[in-house]
Amino acid sequence: MPQDRSTRTSRRWHRLDGAAGGTAADLALYSASAIFAAVTAATSTLLPHRAWGSIATVGYLIAAAVAAGQLVAHRRGARRLSGIAARAGLTVVTWATTALLPMVWQAVERADGRTDRAQEEVVVIEHAGIRLLDHGTPYLGPDAIRALPAGEQLLGYTPYQPGMALFGLPRAIAGDAWWTDARIWFALTTAVALAVAVATLRGGSGRTGAGRSPGQPGPDPTKDHYLVRAVQLATILPICALTLATGGDDLPVLAGCLLALALGATRRFGAAGVVIGLTGALKLFAWPVAIVLLAYAATRGWRTAARFTAGAIGLPVAALIPVQLVDSAALVENVLRFPLGHGIVSSPAQSPFPGYLIAAALPAGRLIAAGLLVAAGVAIAVRLLRRPPHTAASAALICGYGLLAAIALMPSTRFGYLLYPIAFLAWAPALLPTRPESDPNSERDRPAAVPR
Repeated sequence: MPQDRSTRTSRRWHRLDGAAGGTAADLALYSASAIFAAVTAATSTLLPHRAWGSIATVGYLIAAAVAAGQLVAHRRGARRLSGIAARAGLTVVTWATTALLPMVWQAVERADGRTDRAQEEVVVIEHAGIRLLDHGTPYLGPDAIRALPAGEQLLGYTPYQPGMALFGLPRAIAGDAWWTDARIWFALTTAVALAVAVATLRGGSGRTGAGRSPGQPGPDPTKDHYLVRAVQLATILPICALTLATGGDDLPVLAGCLLALALGATRRFGAAGVVIGLTGALKLFAWPVAIVLLAYAATRGWRTAARFTAGAIGLPVAALIPVQLVDSAALVENVLRFPLGHGIVSSPAQSPFPGYLIAAALPAGRLIAAGLLVAAGVAIAVRLLRRPPHTAASAALICGYGLLAAIALMPSTRFGYLLYPIAFLAWAPALLPTRPESDPNSERDRPAAVPR
């Protein structure tokens, strides 16, 4: 009975999302985003955020006006103006005006001398690129961090995996220019990864082979609708557009995870392992996704799991070995001690989620929050062992809900990290195969067709 109730709720949600061919939800998304951007421009205490909001508000308002026209066109039967292609085109243009344009604008102003046109992580990653080029490691050791002035010690930390420093190499090599800003390369990587993910899902068969057999049906309008919605919630959603324009390091990580899920959905497990391995060499957020995908690959046999593991585990380890050999103390200080709250200075990530509130308000609160986080991890591990995902959609749902629980329970976290679970949950319908598979949950989780 609970499953039936959940299924009915899910189908109601999908019907609401697909009302008027998806244009009604598009209008709501663009309108709400415009309000968010306007409020950010007027009230944010972070200057890069205010600058983003002042430009993005206009982009969202234009998109809302176009979406309103598409809604009217759909109701009058002009499906060419309101169909999948038109909605997808509007999504791309809106991403350009609400994320890419503000990002380039801030990069240009920063190159001209404005020091308030980038968040701290951009500076940190660019400094990491310089250190990687000069010393073979992106990390400062604990003694070097202590030697910095008190106000600069936080910027001395690089709490990422070694691969993230590659985004700082353009500025390390070519100097200060708008195009050497790390955000430009974050955006390029994100755009390529998402484009390949969409092409993979639209061209994949949803069966064992990578290509479409002669007798297989053509494009699925319902799946295309969910692809458009999935891309919207990974690009133009304000939490994503704002992040890319002002900081941006999470977007290539998110895009890499989504591409790995798309490759898994089309049974390219070797390629999925390489992609998630490269992504895991950027940031730890990709590692839980790699574990879930490994459980999914294992349902296809040990050879498939081995192909996946070679890239998924091998590449992050290969990225760690050189910096470990150069300065192991620096690696531990930046990648382990600082994120766990044991660094020389504390992380500024203090969004008021339950884990942070527990750590701040209760005696031994940090230990309690850590225990709850471990308990959530154990519960997910048990679920993976007892009921591993048999579709990429199920894997995406586990990643989404698992990361949502982790973000809520981490003692130090950021509101912006929510872009990961939102995107994973939004991509789940688009990852479902065109034809049901052997997974007993596949039929139950399948969304209702989009009203046309």
